[in-house]
Amino acid sequence: MMRETDGAPTGPASQQGMRRANLALVLGAIARAPRSRAEVAAGTGLTRAAVSSLAEELIGAGLVVEEGPAAPSGKVGRPGTALGLNPDGPGGLGAEIGVEHLGACVVDLRGEVRSWHRQEIRNRGRRPAAVMADLAELVRRAAAEAGPRPAGLALAVPGLVGIDGALLQRAANLGWEEVPLAAELRLALRAAGAGELAELPLRADNEANLGGLAERWLGGGPAHFLHVSAEAGIGSAIVVEGRLLRGARGFAGELGHVPVRPDGPRCACGAHGCLEQYAGEVAVLRAAGLEGIRGDWVALLAERAEAGDEEVRRALAGAGAALGIASAGAVNLLDPAEVVLGGGYAQLAPWLLPAMRAELAARVTVRPWADERLTVSRLGRRGPLLGAAAGVVRSVLADPGRLEA
Repeated sequence: MMRETDGAPTGPASQQGMRRANLALVLGAIARAPRSRAEVAAGTGLTRAAVSSLAEELIGAGLVVEEGPAAPSGKVGRPGTALGLNPDGPGGLGAEIGVEHLGACVVDLRGEVRSWHRQEIRNRGRRPAAVMADLAELVRRAAAEAGPRPAGLALAVPGLVGIDGALLQRAANLGWEEVPLAAELRLALRAAGAGELAELPLRADNEANLGGLAERWLGGGPAHFLHVSAEAGIGSAIVVEGRLLRGARGFAGELGHVPVRPDGPRCACGAHGCLEQYAGEVAVLRAAGLEGIRGDWVALLAERAEAGDEEVRRALAGAGAALGIASAGAVNLLDPAEVVLGGGYAQLAPWLLPAMRAELAARVTVRPWADERLTVSRLGRRGPLLGAAAGVVRSVLADPGRLEA
């Protein structure tokens, strides 16, 4: 059985620390592509004997398997046995709380989705305990369907989560404040008869952050980009040199509350003229003459725009202009290689992009603005949940020594 150890060893256990570092080095080499022990040794600088010993530990931990003869290397002699990531090893369990849905999935060590569950349910205004009870059942089913016990659990939420990954400060679109997410979900998992899942390492993060990380890890995102996404509200992830820029308290990326018209309508956050008042769910539906409509607002708008509904198209063009204004400010400040539209915006991109491009071209100081720097996510609305599960896998690959047989 796999278990998580406490933090990295210190003091007299320095040899153990070196072993953990070398385990990560070997596993990282294998994760990039299946290869023989000799190839791992050549690529890492470790001795053949050390690699063989470490590989046996990784095989025993269920992280690595022998796949058969390695690809020919051009050297004389019989090829070695290729080592690869174990698709049946301890993968990552992801969960998501949306304003209008819940989700759970498992991703294996190779990044393949092993189970995927989504439930349409209106969570706005519901008590956290009730939402967690429904989510726990979904998580239990996803984990059972995938098979092996996952290495950890990560939760995506539409709100401000502290750097500790445990406490939700505020989720305006859910109506939640000061919610101990990790503790609440553990309680719900135990009540659902999934006590073993309640004992997993568990942390929460903002859904926009996880969507942006998924874009980098799974969607081919560049090392420097701004990921702009929407469901009910608007969020963004700032990725610099391949890593998420979180800010001092973990709250960076609240693009939805950047003012685009300071004299505009009052926002739920208390300010005036925020981007969400022009490009968020409620604002776009109101502009499209669909205020009060329930259900999947993104799919509804896409369907009507595709059918030629001019009022909907005008509403989306207005949202695109507001997004362009806010994004231009971020581009001038951060100089990302790309601005990536994700979440619900990916599905609405055909009607958002023209106005966004026009505003970016007019407002970005380093000109000319290249339209190809504004791209659309291939992950779309799956990004946050995929990012949650993939983050668990990446933590295993980065430090397999945290798991011991």
